[in-house]
Amino acid sequence: MKSKFISLLAIIFGLIIIMFPALGFIGVSSLISLSVLLVSIYLLVVGVSIIDYNKTGAILDLVLGIILLLLSISLIFNPALVGFLTGITFYLAGILLIIVGLVSLINNRQSRYGFYIGIAGVVLGLLYIIIGTYVSNPMILGLLIGIWLVISGVLKLMDG
Repeated sequence: MKSKFISLLAIIFGLIIIMFPALGFIGVSSLISLSVLLVSIYLLVVGVSIIDYNKTGAILDLVLGIILLLLSISLIFNPALVGFLTGITFYLAGILLIIVGLVSLINNRQSRYGFYIGIAGVVLGLLYIIIGTYVSNPMILGLLIGIWLVISGVLKLMDG
């Protein structure tokens, strides 16, 4: 039951992130803040759900979720912070997606599709950095985060 809830949560959050850039009336800071907030909520839920059988992975997810939650709250309540972080935002978000992918690799070693969730995070994180370096369209970058959440949700749903 927990696994299906987490899978559906990831899919819903991913679709929300994918849909918001398509709507076109959300600012860059709001898009980045929402994306980071949804990923942090997802990581916190995963961390709490796996704490019974994977304490190391749960702690990694919870710490990363708390860091991302604090970052998203900072971005939401201080939009000027986005301006300050603009130069490194693409790299920071890509690096965080790579870290989330690596944590997923560690946490899901025993599951059938967990490996692919981690690989997707690492690959999409690298794409995020590459695309963020050459393309200044935040909608594409938001789509990458949404795609990772949807992939994670679908693979977790297939796993369990």
